Amino acid sequence: MNHVKGLSILICLAVAAMVPASVTILRSDSPSPAATEAPTGFKTPTYSEDSGSHSVNNGLSAPAGDSFARDQAAFEEADGIDSGLGPVFNARSCSDCHQNPVTGGGSQVTEFRAGHSGRRDQFVNPTVEIADGRATIANRSLINDRAICAKAQELVPESEDIRTLRLSVNTLGDGFVEAIDDNTLLNIAHQQATLSGGRIAGEAIQVPVLEAPGQTRIGRFGWKDQHGSLLSFASDAYLNEQGISNRLNPTDTTAVCKTTTDPEDQPDDTGLADIDHFAFFIRATLAPPVDRRQFGSSSAQAGQKIFSDIGCAMCHVPSITTAPTGTVINGGTFTIPDALGSKIIHPYSDFLLHDVGTGDGIVQNGPPDTANKLRTAPLWGLRTRTHLMHDGLSVTVENAILRHDKEASQAVRAFRRLSDRQENQLLTFLNSL
Repeated sequence: MNHVKGLSILICLAVAAMVPASVTILRSDSPSPAATEAPTGFKTPTYSEDSGSHSVNNGLSAPAGDSFARDQAAFEEADGIDSGLGPVFNARSCSDCHQNPVTGGGSQVTEFRAGHSGRRDQFVNPTVEIADGRATIANRSLINDRAICAKAQELVPESEDIRTLRLSVNTLGDGFVEAIDDNTLLNIAHQQATLSGGRIAGEAIQVPVLEAPGQTRIGRFGWKDQHGSLLSFASDAYLNEQGISNRLNPTDTTAVCKTTTDPEDQPDDTGLADIDHFAFFIRATLAPPVDRRQFGSSSAQAGQKIFSDIGCAMCHVPSITTAPTGTVINGGTFTIPDALGSKIIHPYSDFLLHDVGTGDGIVQNGPPDTANKLRTAPLWGLRTRTHLMHDGLSVTVENAILRHDKEASQAVRAFRRLSDRQENQLLTFLNSL
């Protein structure tokens, strides 16, 4: 199978064997003839000196006075108490959690989330007591692993019986993901429901664009699709993962042991704050590449066909084309440039929420029905990870497949029926991504 396919062709191939002859197969628009392949590569190596000096970007131009190397340096910079770290936090830099095999990748580390069920079994964020009960951190499912003082350390109350781990996500190539038009994602969701008779129904949720108050967009970042723009995503992570307040999240989670003044993230000599550098870095990264030698093997090519035939490509969509250059997104705050517009990417994801039986019970920026739904994990870069699924508890690809249920149950049954040779071909394909 050719790696470059129109979105409609791939979805149809993925479900052709499952759709009765009487059902009309809907088609989305094929990529524009002007669409080109997005550049790929693991080309943001991590150096202790001259950060970013050996890196290659996707051609996105940096703002005046800025550079891709400077953006990467900000992404890798380790913060301390004197620069606003904490009071509660998980990591000292973005790259602490996004650095496999290069800066921006998805490391095999987890964060911890908790909560409980309230009236009508709806998810309720916890209230966590700190400082010997003299202060609380409320309405926040994230439980930080670290703190700048013992008084601020969070401990989960016994009342919070919903508990889950969350694996760090890859950010490489997410500039292209941000550039996907909302209607493309909605069309994928519509086709899934139509072609499967409603059995598979990816959910797209509208989430706030923090840099455009009052505006929303289809979510696509995070395990719960809780953000639709990279600047919003960066701002949220800076506050919640590193404890550094910024202009879009201007107040720290707690004041216990705090010595700095909010907001802590201030513009530098370019006029950009750290969250701007983070967003520009992610937008300019190359998409994760395949292992060309293994991907091109006859075994992997046979495995790719099996991947589609048994229904995996229904949700793990192999090809998506970004919106054209000049399209205005993120509530009018960002215009898609040439480097990101009309680019064909191969994320092996629909970026929609699904219930595949492994849901963690947590709700973030979505309606109550999303509690047990998770974003389809993009499979690009899969070969760089051995901790899989949202919780990182699957340590083989086969186990990750077998954990799928509910919306993916037919695909799992089809996987179980494969011969040993077919299963090996499928795994060869997946291990080439």
